[in-house]
Amino acid sequence: MYLEEARFALWADFIERTFLETGFKELIDKGIINGATSNPAIFKSAILTSPAYQEQLVTLTHLSPKAKYEALAIFDIQSAADILRPLYDKGDDGYVSIEVDPFLCDDTEATIAEGVRLHGSINRPNVMIKVPATDAGYIAMETLAGMGIPVNATLIFSVEQALKCANAFNKASQKSSVDTVISVFVSRIDRAIDETLRAQGIQIGLMGILNASDIYNRVEALHVPKCRVLFASTGVKGSELRASYYIDELLAPNSVNTAPIATIDAYVCGGDRTLKLPKSAVSIQEHHNKVAKAGIVMEDIIKQQIEEGLDAFKVAFTEILDALE
Repeated sequence: MYLEEARFALWADFIERTFLETGFKELIDKGIINGATSNPAIFKSAILTSPAYQEQLVTLTHLSPKAKYEALAIFDIQSAADILRPLYDKGDDGYVSIEVDPFLCDDTEATIAEGVRLHGSINRPNVMIKVPATDAGYIAMETLAGMGIPVNATLIFSVEQALKCANAFNKASQKSSVDTVISVFVSRIDRAIDETLRAQGIQIGLMGILNASDIYNRVEALHVPKCRVLFASTGVKGSELRASYYIDELLAPNSVNTAPIATIDAYVCGGDRTLKLPKSAVSIQEHHNKVAKAGIVMEDIIKQQIEEGLDAFKVAFTEILDALE
């Protein structure tokens, strides 16, 4: 745990084979990170650009593209889980996440089947199965968590999504005691609206923070057993905001922040250790009102971000499979 007294954890939003053998262990040994996350876009970058995968690929020529991808990804997830296992064994997170095929996002039964299969194939207790927060996904995450499989509910932009995930995990807790996280995407909202806000003299880089803060408040109030909010999409693009901004401004008790390595490095070197959440409902609503007066309909922005997030993972997954054909 990065800040033990606040139960605030930092996880690395990055998986790559060479990194797992070097920098990953160093970050763990220094007590900086205690978990890791992955997604199709992260694996796409790793598999298609790193030479570390070529040796294993030579042994997989007889497999389908998806089977090749899974073999490569499972090897990395197993490696990360083994490195993190001592943390898990002492109750300090130690989780690594892997996402189900994003094309299954609207198929409940297929998502459940793939989640069970992946968790069984990886065969490590400290692996979380990532399930997108869709109508099909809510049922799947409840079922998987109820079976004792840790679940990372992902691609969450709205309060409605988050509360449906929390409800699913609360129901699952009546069947099994297992860790779950609700992954709220932050910076993408700001990037979608900041140009409009800047033109009207309204503070940028704030709506994503306040949207995530609102979700955090709502989820925490439910006291779902062994469930935490995880802040994702917390890297900064461009130079207007400090590199550690989305960690600094979302520092909250009983939470996780998963961030790119460069963002984590910036936070460790000069980040703010002051708890910033919870924020008042009044301050959140005041900024919502400013954004609305600027002509931005947040419901539309959030809907767009959900669709684009799913599409981006599908595109990344397709590009991996095409390259492995």
